Parts: sequence; C-alpha cells; structure tokens
Amino acid sequence: MEYKLIEGGVTAPQGFTAGAYYAGVKNPDKKQEKPDVAIIYSERPCSCAACFTTNKFCAAPVILDREILKKGKARAVVINSGNANAATGEQGIKDAKAVETEAEKLLGLGEDEVFVCSTGVIGQRLPYERVIDGVRHIVPNMSKEKGTDAAWAIMTTDTKKKESAYELRLSGGTVRIGAMAKGSGMIHPNMATMLVYVTTDAAADPADLQQMLSAAVDKSFNMCTVDGDTSTNDSIFLLANGASGVEIKTEEDKKALAGLVEHICLDITRRIASDGEGAQHLIEVEAYELPTEHDARLVAKSIAGSMLFKAAVFGRDANWGRIMAAAGYSGADVDPTHADCIIKSDAGEIQVMKDGFGTDFSEELATKILSEHDITVIVRFYQGDGCAKAWGCDLTYDYVRINGDYRT
Repeated sequence: MEYKLIEGGVTAPQGFTAGAYYAGVKNPDKKQEKPDVAIIYSERPCSCAACFTTNKFCAAPVILDREILKKGKARAVVINSGNANAATGEQGIKDAKAVETEAEKLLGLGEDEVFVCSTGVIGQRLPYERVIDGVRHIVPNMSKEKGTDAAWAIMTTDTKKKESAYELRLSGGTVRIGAMAKGSGMIHPNMATMLVYVTTDAAADPADLQQMLSAAVDKSFNMCTVDGDTSTNDSIFLLANGASGVEIKTEEDKKALAGLVEHICLDITRRIASDGEGAQHLIEVEAYELPTEHDARLVAKSIAGSMLFKAAVFGRDANWGRIMAAAGYSGADVDPTHADCIIKSDAGEIQVMKDGFGTDFSEELATKILSEHDITVIVRFYQGDGCAKAWGCDLTYDYVRINGDYRT
C-alpha cells in the first residue's frame, strides 16, 4: 500500500481547524513567544478512539478522558503544556472538568464533547483559569493554517514540532490523515511520555477505530523508548469526522485505513525517538527469526532501551557485547550460539557478530557508521519466524542537564 505524503499535520484532513495561545500556564510572569494552550476542533461530530498510559499514577485528564471516550463521540481537544495536572487528587479532576465545560460552552458543544490533555510538571495544581483564558483567545481565531501552532504549543522539552500527514485512495474516494505529537523524555513502552493526536476525514465506526488504533499503538509507540520512564499523562486520540464523504465499510477499506493509521503512528514514533532529550542519534533495532513475535519484541525493546548501548552509540563505539547482553536479559527465548549482529547507517554497514562469535571488523568504519544520525541494529537468531522493530536514541550528557533542572 502506497501512502502519499502531503503538507500539514493535524488539520490536513477536511473539516479540522486548530489554534494556540500563550496563557502563562507554567509561569504567568515569564514573557515568552511559545504558546502553551492549543485546541484541535472538528466542524463535524467525530467518531473517536484513544489509548492511555498504563501508569497507575495517572493524571486527572486521563481519568476524565477515559469517561468521555465511553460515548465514542467528540468534537475537540484542549491541550496545555507547562503543567501535567497529575498527583492533584479530586481537585485536579475538577480543574480538568472546568476546562472541558468552559471549552464546550465557548465552542457551542454539548457535554462530553471535548477531551482535555495536560503535559508538564507533576504535582502542581493546574491553573485552570489561565487555560480557560487561552481557550477564550483561541476559539474566535482557529484555522487550518494554525495546526502547526498547536503542534508548537504542546511541546515541553521537545526541540522539534512533530507533524505528519498522508493521503490514501480507497474504494469510495480519497481520505486524508494527519497527526501532531509531543514527546521527548519519559518515553518507554506501554505508552511513552507523549501526547499524540491523529485526525482523519474518513467516516468510521468507533469500535473499528479503536481496533485500528490499539493495533497501531502496539506496533509503534509501545515499541519506543528513550529513558525507561513511563509517564502519568500518555494519551493518543484518533478522531474521524467523515468530512471526505468516504465511509469505511468494506473489509478491504478497513484494512487499508488500519494500515494508514499504523503508518502515521510509526512516522510519529520515529520523530519522538529521534528527538529524545539530548539525543544525537535515532536508533532502530530490528530483531529477526526469534521463536515468536513476543520474543522478538522483547529483544528489540531491550536493546533499544539498554542504557549501556545507548551510551556506546553516543561515543561512536561499536560495543556489540552490550547489544547481545541486552538480548540475553530481555526475557526472550534466545540461543546466542548462532546469533548474528549487524550495525548500519548511510555510511555503510558492518557485521560485528556471526554465528555467536565476534568478527574482525574495521573500527574506523564502525566510527563512521555510528557518526550518522540514523543508526540501525539488526540481530538474527535463526530460531523461528518471530520478528519485531523498536526505536530509541542515544544517551548524552544533555539528558542529565535537561532533567536536572526540568522544574525550574
């Protein structure tokens, strides 16, 4: 299936607009240009699906949004950066609800039609009045062009906006899908620290959307790690407003749309891993020929998450022993006696292990390979048909610096 990459992000599909505003959520006395409140809005009712953090210490917006999701319909999302509204108890839920209720009033929507999301510092009460003030400023000025402003507003330690959009021809016509996300640190499988918003102008049943999204998340965001920490606020939403007039009814079209949802989730996953806090390299791990897919997933995630290997990539050191050690403690059924390992990038590739033994490779070439931004590690075990991919980044001095003063 070929997906056509198009300009834009979350407002690329028909019928979606967005906006952003600086409301001083984290510090009202600090002057800055980056907005910290954003809205995504659909001109039509949407079928929706979502996945949330598995962290039991979840934030108030997650608790609220899980309830809204039960209706399977929504029209908008309000997001703030600078404050996570996590570890705030019943008051936090009331504050999130206040934002939801006021946004619904300002947008002229009914009850439970607005999702609310927060990202930022944990343990501080949400200044909901500031968030609402931001909503008041955004509502009259939303447009398709401001989708990129919304992607900027939700960033915290991110260094790059994360947007993507594609187009796909189905049996009933052409549909578009768009996405925006934030995520840089506190990223680990079973939903990384991220907020992700996916929109489409296809018309689909909420149950079908949920099946598509859950499967896509399992192959993408649940295979992404930066630092081993799973956030309290992780959320991903899929909104389908049907503005294209294309209804997803046939099994063939359902399969095609599911592939498109997975494709854009993989795109955003790579963007998040590439922009890991302080990262200089994107690491993709491909694990092949394990006894089962489960074993392959364990191996790929373990290697991508190995702090020692991540540090080795930062140092341009082809220390393959760290790769295989991570595979060995992954919990997967692995036989190291026949394992192969290859490291490659745009600068070339080297085989560092063959049939369970290290090879005589060029350290000079290895350094060149590891000096590229995108690094791929391939491990093969010749034990079965199980395969999987995972994504991560290197570990740099800047990661400690960023997280050492995050609250200030």
